Amino acid sequence: MGMTMTQKILAAKAGLPQVTAGQLVEASLDLVLGNDITSPVAINEFEKSGATGIFHKDKIALVLDHFTPNKDIKAAEQCRQTRNFADKYDITNFFDVGQMGIEHALLPEQGLVGPGDCVIGADSHTCTYGALGAFSTGVGSTDMAAGMITGKAWFKVPGAIRVVLNGKCPKYVSGKDVILHLIGKIGVDGALYQSLEFTGEGVKSLSMDDRLCIANMAIEAGAKNGIFPVDEITLAYCKNRFQREPVVYTADEDAQYDSEIVIDLSTLRPTIAFPHLPENTRTIDEAGTVKIDQAVIGSCTNGRMEDLRAAAEILKGRKVNKRVRCIIIPGTQSIYLQAIREGLAEIFVEAGAVFSTPTCGPCLGGHMGILGKGERAVSTTNRNFVGRMGHIESEVYLSSPAVAAASAITGVLTDPAALETEKEDAE
Repeated sequence: MGMTMTQKILAAKAGLPQVTAGQLVEASLDLVLGNDITSPVAINEFEKSGATGIFHKDKIALVLDHFTPNKDIKAAEQCRQTRNFADKYDITNFFDVGQMGIEHALLPEQGLVGPGDCVIGADSHTCTYGALGAFSTGVGSTDMAAGMITGKAWFKVPGAIRVVLNGKCPKYVSGKDVILHLIGKIGVDGALYQSLEFTGEGVKSLSMDDRLCIANMAIEAGAKNGIFPVDEITLAYCKNRFQREPVVYTADEDAQYDSEIVIDLSTLRPTIAFPHLPENTRTIDEAGTVKIDQAVIGSCTNGRMEDLRAAAEILKGRKVNKRVRCIIIPGTQSIYLQAIREGLAEIFVEAGAVFSTPTCGPCLGGHMGILGKGERAVSTTNRNFVGRMGHIESEVYLSSPAVAAASAITGVLTDPAALETEKEDAE
């Protein structure tokens, strides 16, 4: 019986010739990740276990990104504990203020994850690295602690859903619209403990930033992981970046899939997830008039260069609506610097937006953009649960950077193409 990409990686890491869905395996890990919220819990478990060392100082990454720069005393103490642990065990990949970024943007950029890897992280959006042809998944802090000690983790081998992508996205439609469309189609539990395996000729039309965005939100459909085939785009991204030799796995022709979903990218429209679930999707044509108070462009989902460029293209020469707070957050220090060099920072500030240091910040209701009672935000983040970004009576509408930027200008959910039409009419 053939295997999927995910099953091949798990078989290799478990030292087995073959695995099947539902099988329990113990796999070797290429990287164990934690952040400033989850690492302290893992460190406490590590110390309670009586462990006296870590499995490999180069294969653990600790990223201070959720509440940094520290928002309060508790956040400062969490970061201090993580910082001390990294120093005690001489952990190579420790990223503090000034070097850090949003973890799932930072690790691919730094070449710490790549094709063929098996990665766990004490953060649910660790599934991001499937964009690079890796098996990566979120775990609890106790599993993170065990991973830091042993370099291994137990997995139940997931079954798979084959997602066939055809065609090419039209203008103002991006990876965010693709994954929101898919989640709207199958629901937040539509891929529960399964691997979303993307394939089809449409994959080659998606940039690495698109793929990272799509894989990032696989968990929002309940998936164990999302994974893309390794192609020329993947290898070009990894060249002179990935710190190990890429290992390319391809699904067998007779691999078993639980179901297949076909998406014609050329037919997609800008898509928005209405409160309070990512599956509650509508196209921009179905959105109606929804006034917003805040627009957030950033996060581990959409804080990369293509995202900032898309926002800048729309904001250039325009002004953010006086009733709207527009907050733009680059994913990493490198992206922040590139945005300055390209003149994007100037565009944002002149438009009346805030251009922040890299942080998860408002995505989880942390800081730098908390919503008050009755307020609405359009956000490029990945979750819009009740109270996700602040007050339990606030609302979050998930969108692409293009839709968020256009909406920041008008003050209501807006099709970016409508602004382009207005500009052409004015000229």
